[in-house]
Amino acid sequence: MKHRNGSQGRKAVKLLKKIPGFLPVLDHIRFYQIVTKAGLIVWAFVLRRIFRLLLKSTGRVALTSGDFIFLFTSWQGPVILALGLFSLFVYVALDLNTKIIMSGKLLKGQKAPVWLDLKEGLLSMTKFLNPRGIWIIIYISLIAPLVGIGLSISLTKNLYIPTFITSVINHSPLYAPLFYAGMAFFTLFGISNIFIMHGVLLDGRSVKEAARQSKQLMKAHWKDYFLQTLRYIARLFLITALILLTVSIIPMGIVRIISEEGLIGTETSRFFMVLIFIITVFCFLRVSLLVTPLYILEITRRYYMYTSGEKVSYPAEKYERGRWRRILVRAATAAGIVLFAYLVTTVFDVAFPREIRPGVVAHRAGGHEAPENTAAGLEVSSKAGAFGAEIDIQRTADGYYIVNHDTTFKRVAGVNKEPSQMTLEEIKELRIDGEPVATFEEMLEGCRGRLILFTELKGKTADIRMAEDAVRIIKEYGMEDEAVIISVKYNLIDYIETHYPEMLTGYLAFASFGDTAALNCDYLALEEELATPENIQSIHENGRKVMIWTTNSKDSQKRFLRSSADAIITDEITQAQEIIRELENRSDFDRLMDALYDWMD
Repeated sequence: MKHRNGSQGRKAVKLLKKIPGFLPVLDHIRFYQIVTKAGLIVWAFVLRRIFRLLLKSTGRVALTSGDFIFLFTSWQGPVILALGLFSLFVYVALDLNTKIIMSGKLLKGQKAPVWLDLKEGLLSMTKFLNPRGIWIIIYISLIAPLVGIGLSISLTKNLYIPTFITSVINHSPLYAPLFYAGMAFFTLFGISNIFIMHGVLLDGRSVKEAARQSKQLMKAHWKDYFLQTLRYIARLFLITALILLTVSIIPMGIVRIISEEGLIGTETSRFFMVLIFIITVFCFLRVSLLVTPLYILEITRRYYMYTSGEKVSYPAEKYERGRWRRILVRAATAAGIVLFAYLVTTVFDVAFPREIRPGVVAHRAGGHEAPENTAAGLEVSSKAGAFGAEIDIQRTADGYYIVNHDTTFKRVAGVNKEPSQMTLEEIKELRIDGEPVATFEEMLEGCRGRLILFTELKGKTADIRMAEDAVRIIKEYGMEDEAVIISVKYNLIDYIETHYPEMLTGYLAFASFGDTAALNCDYLALEEELATPENIQSIHENGRKVMIWTTNSKDSQKRFLRSSADAIITDEITQAQEIIRELENRSDFDRLMDALYDWMD
C-alpha cells in the first residue's frame, strides 16, 4: 500500500513539474487563437458585405429557407455558391490547417511566428483543389458538425438539422432507416479519415494517399484512439466541473447563505454574485480559446506516434514572462472585473430580469392537450392561458379552406387523401379524435376576442389565390387585429405585405443568411437554433416581433421564456405556463445561475 501511494505521489509531483514548462505553449496557442479569430472576423465581415451586395442586386435582403430557388435561376446564384465554397476553404485554412501545422511544429520543438503558420495554412489549400479535396472540405465544414465526429470549423460548428425535420424523419418508417444509415456511414467516414489533413499538411501526401494512410492507421490503432479520446473528454469534463465548483458554485452558495442569514444587504449580495458570474465567464472564455487547439494538438501527437511507432511527448519550455509583468496584468484584469461587476450591479434588474416577456402560442390550435387543429383545441388553449393559437389551412377540391397539417388526412383521420382531392362535404364527415375537421371560418370565430390566430398557408395549395382568400376572409370577419397570416413561403408573405400592408404577417424561417431582420413581414418565426440573442435583438431593432418554434421540452421552454422573444409556439401549453410561474418567482441567485446556464449553452 505504501509503495502504491508513493508511486502515485511521485506521478503527481512529476505532473505538477510539467505544468510550468507547458505554460509557454498555452500562451502561444492562446495568442494564435486571438490572431486567427480576429482574421476570421474580418473575413466574415468582408464576405457578409459582398453577399449583401449580391442579394441586393436581386431585390432581396436575405437568403432564407423559403426563398433559395433564385440560386439556380440567376447569375448571382452561382456567384454566391462559389463564394460560399471559397469561404469554406478560407475557414478550413485559417481555422483548422494552421492549427495542425502549428501543432506539428510545437511537437517538434519548432515554434514559428503565427503569421508564418497562417501563410502556410493558406498556401496548403491548393492541395485540396481536386474532387477528393473539395469533398473533404465539404465534409469538414457541413457534415462533420451534423454527425459530431471528426474535425470541423467554427463557422459551421452550430450547424444542425431543424427539429421539425428530425421529427418527420423519426416518425417515418421509410425516412428514419435511411437517415440513420446515412448518419452511420458519415460517422464511420469521419473516424476512418480523421488523419487525412495531417497526412496532407505534415507529410506532403496527396489527398488520396492521405486517405489511404488514415484508414490504415485507424484500423491498426482504433482502440487506443478511442481510449485516448475518452480520456481527453473526461479530463475536459473534470476541468469544467472544477472551474464551476471553485469559481462559481461554491462561492455563489456561500454568498447565498450569508445573504439569507442577513449578514449582508441585497445590494452587497448582488455585487458579489455578479462578480462571481463575471469571473466564471472570464475563466471559461480563456479555457474555450484552448479547447479546440489542444484537442488538435493531441490528435497530431497521436498521428506522429502511430506513424513513427515511437512515444511523442508534449513540448516543455522555460517560462520567460517577467514576474512584475504578470503581476501588473493580473492586477489590471482584476480591477477591470471588479469595476465591471459594480456597473452591472447598478442595473441588475435590467441585466437579469425577473419578468417573462414571451407569450405562449398553442401549436396546431391546442398542442398535445386537445385534438389537433380543431375548434376544441382553441377552447383548451384559451383556458390554459395561451395568448394565441397556430393553425394550418389547405384548400379543398371545391375551393373552401379547412384546417389540416399533413399532406393527407391519414395520420389524423385514417383517410389517405389530400384536402385538394376532397370536397368540403366529404371532409366534414371525417373525425379527429371525435372532433370534426374545422374550416378556417370556424377557427376565426372560435378565436374572436380570446386568441390571436396565427394561420399558416400550408401545402401544395398554398399560392397567391390562398393568400388573397385568407386576406378576404379575415377582413369579412373584421379580425385584422386578431389574425396573423404566416408561411414558410416567403414570396406569399412578401405579396401580402406589399399589397395588403394593413394585414399582420409572419415568416417561418429555419435557415437564413443576410439581413434577416429586414424581411418584409411583421413577425419572424425562428427555429430554435436560429433564435440567438443577436438575431432576436436585430429583429426587434428593425421593428419586427419574434416567435420561436416549436419549443416542447422543458429545457427549451425555460431557455426561450427567459429570452427577449415575443412568443414561443409549443405543443405543451400547460407546461409552459407552469414554467412561467416558476421563473417569475426566481431569486436573485436563480436569475444569475439561469443567465450563466444560457451563456454556457
